[in-house]
Amino acid sequence: FLMRGNAILLQRRALGKYHTPGLWANTCCTHPHWGESPAACAERRLREELGITGVAPRLAGQVEYRADMGGGMTEHEVVDIFVAEAPTDIAVAPNPDEVMAVDWVGLPALMADLAADPGRFTPWLRIYLRDHRDLLFGAGEVS
Repeated sequence: FLMRGNAILLQRRALGKYHTPGLWANTCCTHPHWGESPAACAERRLREELGITGVAPRLAGQVEYRADMGGGMTEHEVVDIFVAEAPTDIAVAPNPDEVMAVDWVGLPALMADLAADPGRFTPWLRIYLRDHRDLLFGAGEVS
């Protein structure tokens, strides 16, 4: 989760993705290489998916989730969650094979959008925001 002040950077997954295409998700997802540290993976995936460099992700914690991805696919993962603060002038250059759009949004607006139309968001983002909001954003609400 990349933060810029009180806003969270979300990505809309590219339509060519094999699952959940076109849905809004967290900033990026890690896919570690064998032997790669979680922190190095977080930095690599920010660069690969969004062209973002020069931020310092910090490990917020680890969560396990199980989600119905649709089409008979279930995802059951243990995920290291990273949070980083972005400078106000950060350059974002989405890789079109991964990301079709990005948006900076405050948590209250995101929660309202999620309540109004949960189908626009990936199952894992819905789980993170429902079950792990304090881990991600602390006890206070991001506005």
